[in-house]
Amino acid sequence: MTQDGAQPQLAHVPFWIDDHPPPSGLSSNLPARCDVVIVGSGYTGLAAARRLVRSGHRVVILEAGGVASGASSVNAGMVSPDVKRGVMTVAREHGMAMAGEIWNATERAVDLVEEIATTEGIDAGWDRVGMAGLTERPDAIPALRTEAAWFESEMGYPTEVVGPDQIEEVVGSDRFAAAIIEPAGGGLHPARYAFGLAAAVVRAGAVLCEHTPALEMVTTGSDLLVRTPVGEVRAASVLVATNGLTGDLVPGLRRRVIPVGSYIAVTEPLPGELAERLIPGNRMLWTMQRLLTYFRRTPDDRLLLGGRHDLRTGRNLVDSAAKLRRRMVEIFPDLAEVAITHSWGGTIGVTFDLLPHIGRMGDVWYTLGYGGHGVALATYLGDEVAGRITGETDASPFETLPHPTKWYYRRHPWFLPAAAAWYGVLDRLGR
Repeated sequence: MTQDGAQPQLAHVPFWIDDHPPPSGLSSNLPARCDVVIVGSGYTGLAAARRLVRSGHRVVILEAGGVASGASSVNAGMVSPDVKRGVMTVAREHGMAMAGEIWNATERAVDLVEEIATTEGIDAGWDRVGMAGLTERPDAIPALRTEAAWFESEMGYPTEVVGPDQIEEVVGSDRFAAAIIEPAGGGLHPARYAFGLAAAVVRAGAVLCEHTPALEMVTTGSDLLVRTPVGEVRAASVLVATNGLTGDLVPGLRRRVIPVGSYIAVTEPLPGELAERLIPGNRMLWTMQRLLTYFRRTPDDRLLLGGRHDLRTGRNLVDSAAKLRRRMVEIFPDLAEVAITHSWGGTIGVTFDLLPHIGRMGDVWYTLGYGGHGVALATYLGDEVAGRITGETDASPFETLPHPTKWYYRRHPWFLPAAAAWYGVLDRLGR
Protein backbone atom coordinates (compact mmCIF):
# COMPACT_ATOMS: atom_id res chain seq x y z
CA MET A 1 0.00 0.00 0.00
CA THR A 2 0.98 3.63 -0.32
CA GLN A 3 1.90 5.66 2.76
CA ASP A 4 -1.69 6.94 3.15
CA GLY A 5 -3.02 3.36 3.06
CA ALA A 6 -4.45 3.55 -0.47
CA GLN A 7 -4.01 0.77 -3.00
CA PRO A 8 -1.62 1.76 -5.82
CA GLN A 9 -3.03 1.84 -9.35
CA LEU A 10 -2.75 -1.54 -11.05
CA ALA A 11 -0.31 -1.48 -13.95
CA HIS A 12 -0.87 -3.72 -16.94
CA VAL A 13 2.65 -3.20 -18.18
CA PRO A 14 4.60 -6.34 -17.19
CA PHE A 15 6.77 -5.68 -14.15
CA TRP A 16 9.91 -6.78 -15.97
CA ILE A 17 9.32 -4.26 -18.78
CA ASP A 18 8.48 -1.53 -16.29
CA ASP A 19 11.78 -2.30 -14.58
CA HIS A 20 13.84 -2.69 -17.78
CA PRO A 21 12.24 -1.18 -20.92
CA PRO A 22 13.10 -2.49 -24.40
CA PRO A 23 16.26 -1.07 -25.94
CA SER A 24 16.24 1.22 -28.95
CA GLY A 25 18.61 1.26 -31.88
CA LEU A 26 18.70 -2.48 -32.56
CA SER A 27 16.37 -2.52 -35.58
CA SER A 28 17.61 -2.15 -39.16
CA ASN A 29 16.14 -1.91 -42.64
CA LEU A 30 15.22 -5.12 -44.45
CA PRO A 31 17.98 -6.37 -46.79
CA ALA A 32 17.17 -8.06 -50.06
CA ARG A 33 19.01 -11.31 -49.33
CA CYS A 34 20.49 -13.42 -46.56
CA ASP A 35 21.26 -17.05 -45.79
CA VAL A 36 18.61 -17.65 -43.12
CA VAL A 37 15.44 -15.74 -42.27
CA ILE A 38 14.25 -16.22 -38.70
CA VAL A 39 10.62 -15.37 -37.97
CA GLY A 40 10.34 -14.31 -34.32
CA SER A 41 12.76 -12.56 -31.97
CA GLY A 42 12.14 -14.44 -28.74
CA TYR A 43 14.64 -16.72 -27.05
CA THR A 44 14.34 -19.31 -29.83
CA GLY A 45 15.04 -16.94 -32.69
CA LEU A 46 17.77 -15.04 -30.87
CA ALA A 47 19.61 -18.16 -29.72
CA ALA A 48 19.41 -19.59 -33.25
CA ALA A 49 20.68 -16.33 -34.73
CA ARG A 50 23.60 -16.29 -32.28
CA ARG A 51 24.81 -19.71 -33.43
CA LEU A 52 24.16 -19.07 -37.11
CA VAL A 53 26.06 -15.78 -37.15
CA ARG A 54 28.95 -17.41 -35.30
CA SER A 55 29.01 -20.02 -38.09
CA GLY A 56 29.36 -17.31 -40.72
CA HIS A 57 25.76 -17.16 -41.91
CA ARG A 58 23.97 -13.97 -42.87
CA VAL A 59 20.83 -13.81 -40.72
CA VAL A 60 17.72 -11.64 -40.82
CA ILE A 61 15.28 -11.74 -37.88
CA LEU A 62 11.73 -10.65 -38.69
CA GLU A 63 9.68 -9.52 -35.70
CA ALA A 64 6.01 -8.55 -35.96
CA GLY A 65 6.22 -6.36 -32.85
CA GLY A 66 9.11 -5.09 -30.80
CA VAL A 67 12.12 -7.23 -29.99
CA ALA A 68 11.24 -10.18 -27.73
CA SER A 69 7.77 -8.73 -27.28
CA GLY A 70 6.12 -12.11 -26.77
CA ALA A 71 6.54 -14.31 -23.71
CA SER A 72 10.33 -14.16 -23.74
CA SER A 73 10.60 -10.78 -21.98
CA VAL A 74 7.64 -11.12 -19.60
CA ASN A 75 7.66 -14.68 -18.21
CA ALA A 76 8.43 -15.54 -14.59
CA GLY A 77 12.16 -15.90 -15.27
CA MET A 78 12.35 -19.45 -13.94
CA VAL A 79 15.07 -21.57 -15.54
CA SER A 80 14.57 -25.30 -15.05
CA PRO A 81 15.47 -28.67 -16.55
CA ASP A 82 12.89 -31.28 -17.62
CA VAL A 83 9.97 -30.96 -20.03
CA LYS A 84 6.29 -30.37 -19.38
CA ARG A 85 5.49 -34.04 -20.05
CA GLY A 86 8.01 -35.06 -17.42
CA VAL A 87 11.01 -37.22 -18.24
CA MET A 88 9.64 -40.11 -16.15
CA THR A 89 6.60 -40.19 -18.45
CA VAL A 90 8.88 -39.92 -21.49
CA ALA A 91 10.71 -43.02 -20.24
CA ARG A 92 7.43 -44.97 -20.07
CA GLU A 93 6.21 -43.78 -23.46
CA HIS A 94 9.43 -43.59 -25.51
CA GLY A 95 11.96 -45.70 -23.61
CA MET A 96 14.87 -44.98 -21.31
CA ALA A 97 17.30 -44.12 -24.09
CA MET A 98 15.10 -41.28 -25.36
CA ALA A 99 14.35 -40.14 -21.82
CA GLY A 100 18.06 -39.97 -21.06
CA GLU A 101 18.76 -37.92 -24.20
CA ILE A 102 15.99 -35.47 -23.39
CA TRP A 103 16.96 -35.15 -19.74
CA ASN A 104 20.59 -34.51 -20.60
CA ALA A 105 19.51 -31.91 -23.15
CA THR A 106 17.37 -30.07 -20.60
CA GLU A 107 20.26 -29.99 -18.11
CA ARG A 108 22.49 -28.60 -20.85
CA ALA A 109 19.77 -26.05 -21.56
CA VAL A 110 20.13 -24.56 -18.08
CA ASP A 111 23.90 -24.50 -18.51
CA LEU A 112 23.53 -22.78 -21.89
CA VAL A 113 21.48 -19.95 -20.40
CA GLU A 114 24.22 -19.42 -17.83
CA GLU A 115 26.93 -19.63 -20.50
CA ILE A 116 25.22 -17.09 -22.76
CA ALA A 117 24.60 -14.64 -19.94
CA THR A 118 28.25 -14.93 -18.89
CA THR A 119 30.02 -14.90 -22.27
CA GLU A 120 27.82 -12.16 -23.73
CA GLY A 121 28.12 -9.99 -20.62
CA ILE A 122 24.35 -9.90 -20.05
CA ASP A 123 23.36 -8.50 -16.65
CA ALA A 124 20.42 -10.88 -16.39
CA GLY A 125 20.52 -11.42 -12.63
CA TRP A 126 21.06 -15.15 -13.18
CA ASP A 127 21.22 -17.05 -9.89
CA ARG A 128 21.27 -20.86 -9.61
CA VAL A 129 19.23 -20.92 -6.42
CA GLY A 130 17.42 -24.19 -7.14
CA MET A 131 13.72 -24.86 -7.22
CA ALA A 132 11.07 -26.93 -5.52
CA GLY A 133 7.72 -28.51 -6.35
CA LEU A 134 5.11 -28.28 -3.60
CA THR A 135 2.15 -30.44 -2.68
CA GLU A 136 -0.68 -29.94 -0.20
CA ARG A 137 -1.18 -33.71 0.15
CA PRO A 138 0.71 -35.67 2.81
CA ASP A 139 -0.23 -38.90 1.01
CA ALA A 140 1.87 -37.76 -1.96
CA ILE A 141 5.13 -38.11 -0.03
CA PRO A 142 5.76 -41.80 -0.93
CA ALA A 143 5.34 -40.98 -4.63
CA LEU A 144 7.75 -38.05 -4.29
CA ARG A 145 10.33 -40.32 -2.68
CA THR A 146 9.90 -42.85 -5.48
CA GLU A 147 10.43 -40.04 -8.01
CA ALA A 148 13.51 -38.80 -6.20
CA ALA A 149 14.99 -42.32 -6.12
CA TRP A 150 14.29 -42.75 -9.85
CA PHE A 151 16.02 -39.50 -10.78
CA GLU A 152 19.02 -40.43 -8.64
CA SER A 153 19.39 -43.93 -10.07
CA GLU A 154 18.38 -43.38 -13.70
CA MET A 155 19.45 -39.79 -14.41
CA GLY A 156 22.16 -39.26 -11.80
CA TYR A 157 20.22 -36.24 -10.59
CA PRO A 158 20.02 -35.79 -6.82
CA THR A 159 16.86 -34.33 -5.29
CA GLU A 160 15.58 -34.07 -1.73
CA VAL A 161 12.08 -34.73 -0.41
CA VAL A 162 11.01 -32.88 2.73
CA GLY A 163 7.84 -33.49 4.70
CA PRO A 164 5.73 -31.42 7.12
CA ASP A 165 8.48 -31.20 9.72
CA GLN A 166 10.84 -29.42 7.29
CA ILE A 167 8.52 -27.65 4.88
CA GLU A 168 9.19 -24.25 6.46
CA GLU A 169 12.74 -24.55 5.10
CA VAL A 170 11.24 -24.40 1.60
CA VAL A 171 8.16 -22.19 1.88
CA GLY A 172 6.67 -20.11 4.68
CA SER A 173 3.14 -21.46 4.30
CA ASP A 174 1.11 -23.93 6.36
CA ARG A 175 -0.78 -24.94 3.24
CA PHE A 176 1.87 -27.35 1.95
CA ALA A 177 2.71 -30.77 3.32
CA ALA A 178 5.80 -31.68 1.33
CA ALA A 179 8.23 -30.57 -1.34
CA ILE A 180 10.77 -32.05 -3.72
CA ILE A 181 13.84 -29.84 -3.91
CA GLU A 182 15.86 -29.74 -7.13
CA PRO A 183 19.31 -28.14 -7.32
CA ALA A 184 19.80 -27.44 -11.03
CA GLY A 185 17.47 -24.56 -11.75
CA GLY A 186 17.46 -20.90 -10.92
CA GLY A 187 16.03 -17.54 -11.80
CA LEU A 188 16.82 -14.49 -13.87
CA HIS A 189 15.33 -11.21 -15.08
CA PRO A 190 13.69 -12.32 -18.36
CA ALA A 191 13.64 -8.90 -20.00
CA ARG A 192 17.29 -8.24 -19.23
CA TYR A 193 18.20 -11.66 -20.61
CA ALA A 194 16.10 -11.30 -23.77
CA PHE A 195 17.16 -7.76 -24.58
CA GLY A 196 20.78 -8.49 -23.72
CA LEU A 197 20.76 -11.49 -26.03
CA ALA A 198 19.20 -9.39 -28.80
CA ALA A 199 21.90 -6.74 -28.42
CA ALA A 200 24.62 -9.41 -28.54
CA VAL A 201 23.16 -10.94 -31.70
CA VAL A 202 22.97 -7.58 -33.46
CA ARG A 203 26.54 -6.77 -32.43
CA ALA A 204 27.62 -10.07 -33.95
CA GLY A 205 26.13 -9.12 -37.31
CA ALA A 206 22.51 -10.32 -37.43
CA VAL A 207 19.94 -7.93 -38.92
CA LEU A 208 16.90 -7.39 -36.70
CA CYS A 209 13.78 -5.93 -38.32
CA GLU A 210 11.21 -4.92 -35.72
CA HIS A 211 7.56 -4.30 -36.63
CA THR A 212 8.13 -6.33 -39.79
CA PRO A 213 5.80 -9.34 -39.85
CA ALA A 214 6.35 -12.16 -42.31
CA LEU A 215 3.17 -12.15 -44.40
CA GLU A 216 3.82 -14.78 -47.05
CA MET A 217 6.47 -17.21 -48.10
CA VAL A 218 6.94 -18.67 -51.58
CA THR A 219 9.56 -20.86 -53.25
CA THR A 220 11.42 -19.26 -56.14
CA GLY A 221 13.97 -21.59 -57.68
CA SER A 222 16.37 -22.65 -54.94
CA ASP A 223 15.37 -19.77 -52.65
CA LEU A 224 12.55 -18.95 -50.29
CA LEU A 225 11.06 -15.49 -50.73
CA VAL A 226 9.55 -13.96 -47.60
CA ARG A 227 7.22 -11.02 -48.13
CA THR A 228 6.70 -8.33 -45.49
CA PRO A 229 4.87 -4.98 -45.46
CA VAL A 230 8.17 -3.19 -46.19
CA GLY A 231 9.61 -5.45 -48.87
CA GLU A 232 10.89 -8.92 -49.65
CA VAL A 233 13.90 -10.92 -48.51
CA ARG A 234 15.34 -14.04 -50.14
CA ALA A 235 17.02 -16.82 -48.19
CA ALA A 236 18.16 -20.41 -48.55
CA SER A 237 16.38 -21.42 -45.34
CA VAL A 238 13.70 -20.09 -43.00
CA LEU A 239 13.27 -20.81 -39.30
CA VAL A 240 9.83 -20.21 -37.81
CA ALA A 241 10.41 -19.39 -34.14
CA THR A 242 6.99 -18.13 -33.06
CA ASN A 243 5.94 -20.83 -30.55
CA GLY A 244 2.56 -19.91 -29.01
CA LEU A 245 2.08 -17.06 -31.48
CA THR A 246 2.43 -19.29 -34.55
CA GLY A 247 0.08 -18.28 -37.36
CA ASP A 248 -0.56 -19.46 -40.91
CA LEU A 249 2.77 -18.57 -42.55
CA VAL A 250 3.51 -22.30 -42.90
CA PRO A 251 0.33 -24.27 -43.70
CA GLY A 252 -0.45 -26.84 -41.04
CA LEU A 253 2.05 -25.61 -38.47
CA ARG A 254 -0.53 -23.78 -36.37
CA ARG A 255 -2.29 -27.09 -35.75
CA ARG A 256 0.87 -28.48 -34.13
CA VAL A 257 0.94 -25.99 -31.24
CA ILE A 258 -1.78 -24.72 -28.89
CA PRO A 259 -1.61 -21.12 -27.62
CA VAL A 260 -2.23 -21.17 -23.87
CA GLY A 261 -2.58 -18.17 -21.60
CA SER A 262 -0.43 -17.76 -18.52
CA TYR A 263 -1.07 -14.90 -16.10
CA ILE A 264 1.16 -13.17 -13.57
CA ALA A 265 0.76 -10.63 -10.78
CA VAL A 266 3.44 -8.89 -8.72
CA THR A 267 3.11 -7.27 -5.32
CA GLU A 268 4.62 -4.13 -3.93
CA PRO A 269 8.10 -4.69 -2.42
CA LEU A 270 8.07 -6.72 0.80
CA PRO A 271 10.30 -6.21 3.82
CA GLY A 272 13.39 -8.37 3.29
CA GLU A 273 12.79 -10.41 6.45
CA LEU A 274 9.22 -11.24 5.37
CA ALA A 275 10.31 -12.15 1.82
CA GLU A 276 12.97 -14.51 3.17
CA ARG A 277 10.51 -16.13 5.57
CA LEU A 278 7.97 -16.76 2.78
CA ILE A 279 10.49 -18.06 0.24
CA PRO A 280 13.67 -19.08 2.08
CA GLY A 281 16.79 -19.02 -0.04
CA ASN A 282 14.93 -17.37 -2.93
CA ARG A 283 14.14 -20.69 -4.67
CA MET A 284 11.82 -20.93 -7.66
CA LEU A 285 8.60 -22.62 -6.44
CA TRP A 286 5.57 -24.19 -8.08
CA THR A 287 2.62 -26.37 -7.09
CA MET A 288 2.45 -29.88 -8.50
CA GLN A 289 -0.94 -29.53 -10.20
CA ARG A 290 -2.25 -29.48 -13.74
CA LEU A 291 -3.45 -25.88 -13.26
CA LEU A 292 -0.31 -25.03 -11.38
CA THR A 293 0.66 -21.91 -9.45
CA TYR A 294 4.26 -20.72 -9.58
CA PHE A 295 5.92 -18.07 -7.47
CA ARG A 296 9.25 -16.46 -6.68
CA ARG A 297 10.84 -13.32 -5.31
CA THR A 298 11.86 -10.56 -7.70
CA PRO A 299 15.26 -8.86 -7.30
CA ASP A 300 13.64 -6.13 -5.18
CA ASP A 301 11.75 -8.67 -3.01
CA ARG A 302 8.30 -8.41 -4.49
CA LEU A 303 6.31 -11.63 -4.65
CA LEU A 304 5.66 -12.74 -8.22
CA LEU A 305 2.83 -15.25 -8.51
CA GLY A 306 1.42 -16.70 -11.69
CA GLY A 307 -0.52 -19.59 -13.06
CA ARG A 308 -2.82 -21.20 -15.59
CA HIS A 309 -6.07 -20.27 -13.85
CA ASP A 310 -7.59 -19.79 -17.32
CA LEU A 311 -5.97 -21.56 -20.24
CA ARG A 312 -7.36 -19.08 -22.75
CA THR A 313 -5.32 -16.11 -23.91
CA GLY A 314 -6.35 -12.46 -23.68
CA ARG A 315 -8.35 -12.65 -20.45
CA ASN A 316 -9.28 -9.57 -18.41
CA LEU A 317 -6.23 -8.52 -16.40
CA VAL A 318 -8.20 -6.96 -13.54
CA ASP A 319 -10.07 -10.24 -13.06
CA SER A 320 -6.79 -12.11 -13.38
CA ALA A 321 -5.21 -9.99 -10.66
CA ALA A 322 -8.17 -10.67 -8.38
CA LYS A 323 -7.90 -14.44 -8.94
CA LEU A 324 -4.17 -14.42 -8.34
CA ARG A 325 -4.62 -12.28 -5.21
CA ARG A 326 -7.06 -14.84 -3.78
CA ARG A 327 -4.59 -17.61 -4.50
CA MET A 328 -1.74 -15.58 -3.00
CA VAL A 329 -3.65 -15.03 0.24
CA GLU A 330 -4.61 -18.72 0.40
CA ILE A 331 -0.91 -19.57 0.32
CA PHE A 332 0.40 -16.60 2.30
CA PRO A 333 -2.24 -15.15 4.66
CA ASP A 334 0.35 -12.61 5.85
CA LEU A 335 -0.01 -10.86 2.50
CA ALA A 336 -3.73 -10.10 2.85
CA GLU A 337 -3.05 -6.35 3.07
CA VAL A 338 -0.22 -6.27 0.52
CA ALA A 339 -1.01 -4.51 -2.74
CA ILE A 340 -0.76 -5.99 -6.23
CA THR A 341 1.03 -3.46 -8.44
CA HIS A 342 1.31 -5.24 -11.82
CA SER A 343 -0.92 -7.73 -13.65
CA TRP A 344 -0.25 -9.13 -17.11
CA GLY A 345 -0.56 -12.19 -19.28
CA GLY A 346 1.39 -13.98 -21.96
CA THR A 347 1.03 -16.79 -24.45
CA ILE A 348 2.94 -20.03 -24.14
CA GLY A 349 3.05 -22.83 -26.70
CA VAL A 350 1.85 -26.31 -25.72
CA THR A 351 1.78 -29.42 -27.90
CA PHE A 352 -0.64 -32.31 -27.59
CA ASP A 353 2.09 -34.58 -26.23
CA LEU A 354 3.43 -31.84 -23.91
CA LEU A 355 6.88 -32.09 -25.49
CA PRO A 356 8.92 -29.53 -27.46
CA HIS A 357 9.64 -30.34 -31.09
CA ILE A 358 12.05 -29.49 -33.86
CA GLY A 359 10.69 -30.08 -37.34
CA ARG A 360 11.25 -29.38 -40.99
CA MET A 361 8.90 -28.74 -43.90
CA GLY A 362 11.06 -28.51 -47.00
CA ASP A 363 13.54 -25.68 -46.41
CA VAL A 364 11.45 -24.33 -43.53
CA TRP A 365 12.50 -25.30 -40.03
CA TYR A 366 10.54 -24.80 -36.83
CA THR A 367 10.86 -25.40 -33.12
CA LEU A 368 8.09 -24.87 -30.59
CA GLY A 369 6.05 -26.30 -27.70
CA TYR A 370 8.02 -25.51 -24.54
CA GLY A 371 4.98 -25.74 -22.26
CA GLY A 372 6.13 -23.15 -19.73
CA HIS A 373 9.78 -24.26 -19.66
CA GLY A 374 10.74 -21.77 -22.32
CA VAL A 375 13.63 -19.84 -20.82
CA ALA A 376 15.90 -22.86 -20.91
CA LEU A 377 14.26 -24.95 -23.64
CA ALA A 378 13.71 -22.16 -26.16
CA THR A 379 17.32 -21.07 -25.74
CA TYR A 380 18.57 -24.62 -26.18
CA LEU A 381 16.31 -25.68 -29.06
CA GLY A 382 17.03 -22.41 -30.85
CA ASP A 383 20.73 -23.20 -30.63
CA GLU A 384 20.13 -26.83 -31.59
CA VAL A 385 17.98 -26.13 -34.65
CA ALA A 386 20.65 -23.68 -35.82
CA GLY A 387 23.11 -26.56 -35.63
CA ARG A 388 20.80 -28.64 -37.77
CA ILE A 389 20.52 -25.84 -40.34
CA THR A 390 24.31 -25.46 -40.57
CA GLY A 391 24.90 -29.22 -40.53
CA GLU A 392 27.01 -29.00 -37.36
CA THR A 393 24.48 -31.23 -35.57
CA ASP A 394 23.50 -34.56 -37.11
CA ALA A 395 20.30 -35.17 -35.17
CA SER A 396 18.25 -34.01 -32.21
CA PRO A 397 15.97 -36.09 -29.98
CA PHE A 398 13.42 -33.29 -30.29
CA GLU A 399 13.39 -33.85 -34.06
CA THR A 400 12.93 -37.63 -33.95
CA LEU A 401 9.91 -37.57 -31.62
CA PRO A 402 6.54 -37.89 -33.42
CA HIS A 403 4.77 -34.52 -33.48
CA PRO A 404 1.04 -35.19 -33.10
CA THR A 405 -1.97 -33.01 -33.69
CA LYS A 406 -5.70 -33.78 -33.40
CA TRP A 407 -8.37 -33.91 -36.06
CA TYR A 408 -10.63 -31.54 -34.10
CA TYR A 409 -8.02 -28.75 -33.88
CA ARG A 410 -8.04 -26.57 -36.96
CA ARG A 411 -7.40 -22.89 -36.23
CA HIS A 412 -8.72 -22.01 -32.79
CA PRO A 413 -8.35 -24.00 -29.53
CA TRP A 414 -12.06 -23.99 -28.69
CA PHE A 415 -11.54 -26.88 -26.28
CA LEU A 416 -9.43 -24.97 -23.72
CA PRO A 417 -12.30 -23.96 -21.36
CA ALA A 418 -13.44 -27.58 -21.10
CA ALA A 419 -9.85 -28.72 -20.56
CA ALA A 420 -9.34 -26.16 -17.79
CA ALA A 421 -12.55 -27.25 -16.05
CA TRP A 422 -11.54 -30.92 -16.23
CA TYR A 423 -8.02 -30.24 -14.98
CA GLY A 424 -9.50 -28.25 -12.09
CA VAL A 425 -11.63 -31.24 -11.09
CA LEU A 426 -8.62 -33.56 -11.23
CA ASP A 427 -6.56 -31.13 -9.13
CA ARG A 428 -9.28 -30.94 -6.49
CA LEU A 429 -9.48 -34.72 -6.41
CA GLY A 430 -5.70 -34.96 -6.10
CA ARG A 431 -5.28 -37.00 -9.28
